[in-house]
Amino acid sequence: MHTLDWMVLVGTLAFIVLYGLWRTRKAQEVSSDDFLAGERKLPWWTIGLSIMATQASAITFLSTPGQGYNDGMQFVQFYFGLPIAMIFLAIFILPVYYKLHITTAYEFLEKRFDLRMRSLTAVLFLIQRGIAASISIYAPSIILCAVFGWNLALTNFAMAVFVVIYTTTGGSEAVSRTQELQMSIMLGGLVTAFFLILYNLPEGVGLSEAWSIAGVTGKTQVIDWSFSWGDRYNIWSGVLGATFLFLSYFGTDQSQVGRYLSGRTLKQSRFGLLFNGVVKIPMQFLVLSVGVMVFVFFQFQRPPLHFSDTNRIKVAGSAQEAAFEQLEARADSLFLIKKQVLNDFATALQTGETERESAARASLQDLEKQRSGLRSEAETLIKAADPETDTSDKDFVFIHYILNYIPKGIVGLMLAMIFCASWSTTASELSALSATSVSDIYRRSIVKGRDDHHYLKASRWATVLWGVFIMVFATYAGLFDNLIQAVNMVGSIFYGTILGIFFTAFFLKNVGGRAVFYAAVITQAIVAYLFFYVDKNPYLWYNPLGCGLVMLFGWLLEHAFSFGKTPK
Repeated sequence: MHTLDWMVLVGTLAFIVLYGLWRTRKAQEVSSDDFLAGERKLPWWTIGLSIMATQASAITFLSTPGQGYNDGMQFVQFYFGLPIAMIFLAIFILPVYYKLHITTAYEFLEKRFDLRMRSLTAVLFLIQRGIAASISIYAPSIILCAVFGWNLALTNFAMAVFVVIYTTTGGSEAVSRTQELQMSIMLGGLVTAFFLILYNLPEGVGLSEAWSIAGVTGKTQVIDWSFSWGDRYNIWSGVLGATFLFLSYFGTDQSQVGRYLSGRTLKQSRFGLLFNGVVKIPMQFLVLSVGVMVFVFFQFQRPPLHFSDTNRIKVAGSAQEAAFEQLEARADSLFLIKKQVLNDFATALQTGETERESAARASLQDLEKQRSGLRSEAETLIKAADPETDTSDKDFVFIHYILNYIPKGIVGLMLAMIFCASWSTTASELSALSATSVSDIYRRSIVKGRDDHHYLKASRWATVLWGVFIMVFATYAGLFDNLIQAVNMVGSIFYGTILGIFFTAFFLKNVGGRAVFYAAVITQAIVAYLFFYVDKNPYLWYNPLGCGLVMLFGWLLEHAFSFGKTPK
């Protein structure tokens, strides 16, 4: 990487850390409640950007373009349930949280049920969010290590140590204030990448021609109306399954609840939630569009057969090396043929020659199918060379483009965007893990009745300890098939159960704490069994399933089996 890129990267990250420390320089004077939840004075735009930045991890900017490159725009359907969830939360859930003036979402459960339910839900959150936070750190680290040859432990340390510093110093408000700047850098980097790709396409190939070329192979198809339980991303799983995931994530996950509980008023927090519901889908559309444009770029520029250099090195010197080189030679020949057909297709589009366009379209589809077959054969050879390796290269597509085709200086900005995304998510997760650990577990069940200074100090130590945990866990984590799916998978194991507990609390007023406790334990065991031993593919559907089972079992245990006392 060029010296100018290092200067841009280090300068941008240093500015973010100093900005976070400066904006919260009076944090030493706050109470433990203000440290964990902020001083509840943030405007709606800060809340909205903070919510978006929390969700938009480095995985979003590394993995999602690769998703767009391989599978096209259909992943955006996953977010179609988001506006529904935001409206529901703004109307029904948010007013209750504000009325009770709570620090964490799980505090509400003790008021509604009992301490046992508060502790159980808090522990479920800590498990899944601690794992998800580690993936958020590990995802960019493992890719940067593979590309630059960096040490994984040191990269994880660099990813986490500075965010721990400003989060420990300034608390929840430092997280929200810093995320304003981070989100601006991320959006700016995305827009810059999109227009750079468009600018570097051949003369005569503009946005409409590029979109048509992508459309030939189905990359621009947004909505899939077909229904299948095993299909992760169609309109039905996006609107139904993902809606429950978002209801749980934004309504019960402290990393998000803590963002909008810092609002100046209920109205400001509502606007922040709705802002996220409106803007998130276009933002995700933009991220996927960058991946689709990278796909178009590599129709005119020779792409590697496999984007992970680490996997290609594993093949070198193995018994599969000669076969892999033959595949690469065949892929190069296909590229030259495809380039001629693409020029013919672009000319036909401009001149309006329908028959010529149709013939070129059919040829392009056939050539892309052949290339996909070669890529599958390459993955088979990589697996034969190293049975333990992950053969998916989706997460390396965008970083390969950045390092090889973007001008000096802007590469540093792109890498800063990746670090910003990692920091923004990690900061919210650290703040939420600290708040839940101290408010729901430590102060409520372990060390009671101490003064506020003690709990403020405990909150800072909790932030540091969780930072150490996610760094260590990330160092020994393993890659999933696709990183953007990994976080959603981990969440789906727990979110349905957690949402079912909260929905029971809000809508089944005659179900008590003992019944819902055992209902939650039974449901969590069922969902875990289905996920690990039956089928991971339909994981989005485990969110409504878990929610429904908790409510059903809770009602049955309370009424059909007279399980526990009905609350007053």
